[in-house]
Parts: sequence; C-alpha cells; structure tokens
Amino acid sequence: MTKKLMKGNEVIGEAAINGGCRYFFGYPITPQNEVPEYLSKRLPEVGGMFVQAESEIAAINMVYGAAGSGARAMTSSSSPGIALKQEGISYIAGAMLPCVIVNMVRGGPGLGGIQPSQCDYFQATRGGGNGDYRLIVYAPNNLQETADIMSEAFETSDYYRVPVMILGDGMIGQMMEPVEITPPKKKRNLPAKDWATTGTDGKRKPNIINSLYLNPAQLEEHNLKLEKIYEDIKANEVRYEAYNVEDADVVCVAYGTTSRIVKSAIMECEEEGLKVGLIRPITLWPYPDEAFDKIKKDCKGLLCVEMSLGQMIDDVKIAANGRWKSYFYGRTGGMIPEPEDIKNEIKKIIRGEK
Repeated sequence: MTKKLMKGNEVIGEAAINGGCRYFFGYPITPQNEVPEYLSKRLPEVGGMFVQAESEIAAINMVYGAAGSGARAMTSSSSPGIALKQEGISYIAGAMLPCVIVNMVRGGPGLGGIQPSQCDYFQATRGGGNGDYRLIVYAPNNLQETADIMSEAFETSDYYRVPVMILGDGMIGQMMEPVEITPPKKKRNLPAKDWATTGTDGKRKPNIINSLYLNPAQLEEHNLKLEKIYEDIKANEVRYEAYNVEDADVVCVAYGTTSRIVKSAIMECEEEGLKVGLIRPITLWPYPDEAFDKIKKDCKGLLCVEMSLGQMIDDVKIAANGRWKSYFYGRTGGMIPEPEDIKNEIKKIIRGEK
C-alpha cells in the first residue's frame, strides 16, 4: 500500500474502521469535529452505523448499549465533552465492556479554548468518573503512530474488556502527514463474547450487563477482579520510547506532540555538545516506570515538559523515586512550548541554576 496525505482526525476515523469499528456515537465539538464528519460518510459504506446523539451524555450511553451487544463501538470528543461522558465511562468500566474513546484535548478548565493542550492528563489517567477503575490510555505523537494504535485499540479493548482512550490534542487532530493504514496484526486469540446481550433464542439464560452490586462483599470481589485485569495490563501493555537515556546529563520526559518539540530542542543541544535524553511515554496508563531505570545514577535531573501547568510531573516523580531531581516546564491555555525555551531550561539544569 502507498501512503496517503491525511488530516489527523480523518486518520482516527479510517483507522477505527480498519480496526473493526462499526458503530460511532458522538456530538460535535472543536477540535475533533472531522472525526464524526468523516465517519458519518464512511461507516455506512462498510455496513456500519453513525449516530449524532443529542448530547455527549447520550452518546456515551449509546456506546454502552452497543458494546454490551458485543459490537465494536467508539466515541470521540474534546475536553468538556469528555467531562460530560465521565459517568458513562465509569459505568462502562464497571460493566467490563470494551470500547474506544478519543479525546482531542483543548485548553481548559471549563470551556477554555480550542487550541491544543495536555490539561486532561489527570482526567485520563486518574479517572474522571467514580470508583476504582482504569482506562488504557495511549498518547501518540504522529499520525502514523495514531493510525497504528487506533487500528489495534479495539482488539486490546476486547481482550481485557477495558475501555481504551486515545489522548490526542488539537495538533494531532488538525495536522496533515502521510499515513499508511495497513490491516492490523492479530496479536491475541480473543475469547468469545459469551457475556454479550445478543438474545437467547431460548437456548440459554439471559445475559445481564450491570455495574450495580448492592452486596458489599460482591462489589469488593468485582473490584478485585478488575484489579487483577489492571495488573495484567501493567505487566503486558506498557509502551514508551527511550532516546539517548543511558548517557544523558539531563533526561526530558514528554508525551504526544510536545515530545516532538522536545526532540527538536534535544537535537539543538546535541549540536552544542550537550548530552540530553528523552523518555516518551506512549501509554500514559500503564505508565512506563521501567524506562527510568535506564537513566544513569549521576544524571543531573529530569525535565518534564507539558502543555499544562504540570500534571504528568507527578508520575515522573513517582517513577524517579527520589533518584534524581524532577523539574517542570510547561505552557498552558493553548500556548505551545518553543524549542529555544526548552533548551534554556535544560542548560539551567546542567549549570545547576535550578
């Protein structure tokens, strides 16, 4: 296959179809509007169904229904819209239903602005809904990686029966890059969805999909069952990129599109003879703590760079576990870090000025 120049939001749509998605439920909000627009045309062409719901709340509950029937379903939105979906996401996680959720993050809090941001890290990795639950959270930094992750996300979600979130931002959604969308490689033997509400035809007892457990002992047992799944995910699904980490005097930590800006700053530092590395989490949950074990003991510090006022920095400090000082540089409100500013922060750490 040859590569095709595509916009990020359209890549999300086409890769979702490639991954087997046949049902989309959503509601318009910038900067992800091209996702539902694209799928409204493409899904009927492949025998699927597109529904523009009356609200974000309705959309996520439609995902619950479709996923409960065993179908591969998804929704997409942007920050305030994802906030409205949080109760439904918690219900889906509690009912152990697979689905994919896309968040093209914009500035906040509240309605904020439509420019790119990373201020939904807490919401994605800590859970914006109630209860002890987790989502598998991916943060691609280019459109080919977005296509590959999106194509695989439905199988991963089916395997663990855990919702998967793709965390992008306005840049990922609106940029254009050449992309090759190839059939996803089957990595797992998926069990039959014998839990799905597909109708009994009088041949079995009805399946009941539910997240309500009035007996506290039963609810605890259910939560422990979920926790076992989450532990399996942490053991098997961590993804990250480590660049020049072993010999670096400063290691930057960044994800998504910000990591590309950081990489530019690192290359400028290298031209000046400075040793700087990068850890780029691809899974924000589970977080790649193991990547930090590759850093040398006398590294002068870690620099977390985000398009926020500092959210991933908490996970950086946990992963560092007191071995190195952790510093932060960020822009917020839709402002994008500049390579020169990041380079200056790196030099301050090397000179001991921070």
